[in-house]
Amino acid sequence: MLDHVGFAVSDFDRSKAFYLNALKPLGMSLVMEVTAEQTGNGAAAGFGSDGKPYFWIGEEDAVGSHVHVALASPDRRSVDAFYEAAMAAGARDNGAPGLRPHYHPDYYGAFVLDPDGHNIEAVCHKPE
Repeated sequence: MLDHVGFAVSDFDRSKAFYLNALKPLGMSLVMEVTAEQTGNGAAAGFGSDGKPYFWIGEEDAVGSHVHVALASPDRRSVDAFYEAAMAAGARDNGAPGLRPHYHPDYYGAFVLDPDGHNIEAVCHKPE
């Protein structure tokens, strides 16, 4: 079981603003920030819910390979709202909300590329 995931971003302030908006429909908010002095590297921001940061972005000199992160959504409306909020915050489309039956019959997801090209997905596995 994963406790948290994190990855590097090229423009910390831009990415933090992007995720503040894009993750809100999934019930996630900024839970914690740490400074470069505290990490020994660059600033970091942890997003999550119920006081638990489980989705982290970090300031680093170079961004490596792009990552894919899929975030659980409580319902299909939240997937749609995530996609709309992310697009409004500057995401690039990587797969509009819809069923992906090649995964399973109730797999409903939306995919966006964040400002660094990371593939961020919201997914609901429940039937309508």
